[in-house]
Amino acid sequence: MNTSTAARLQVIFVVEAPPPGVLFAVQSGRDELLPPFASTAESLSFALSLELGPPLADGAFNFRGPLAQGTPADRFVYLNSGTYAGQQQTPWERRAKIKLGGIPRDLVASAAGQADLAVEARIRGTARDGGPVCASVNPPDITWHLVSRPAP
Repeated sequence: MNTSTAARLQVIFVVEAPPPGVLFAVQSGRDELLPPFASTAESLSFALSLELGPPLADGAFNFRGPLAQGTPADRFVYLNSGTYAGQQQTPWERRAKIKLGGIPRDLVASAAGQADLAVEARIRGTARDGGPVCASVNPPDITWHLVSRPAP
């Protein structure tokens, strides 16, 4: 891992099989929304950049920045849908929690500070009730992988 005081971690969320007609956005801070950088009927993709601060007392990664919600020991990213994603005239108002502590440590260590590597989450976009994914997203509804990406 980069030994600078704050390495960057590139993260890609791929929302697979989202419900038709439902908007998704990643929440930044309290009320800003990050739209997908790519969108098809089959998937939506979001590119995130997180800061890694000094390790926490227990040695865990210290995810920081406006996309990292929650307490330092329990960081997550909100994946908003429906009205929470800025969509008007929809019955959906949901947020899914993507727990950053669920990223395998070896993937974070490999990708941290590397402009050409990212950690990718593949997320099932449709909940069991047919609506957009919501609540805490756990395996098997999310999988994590290391991927190569073009350097900026």
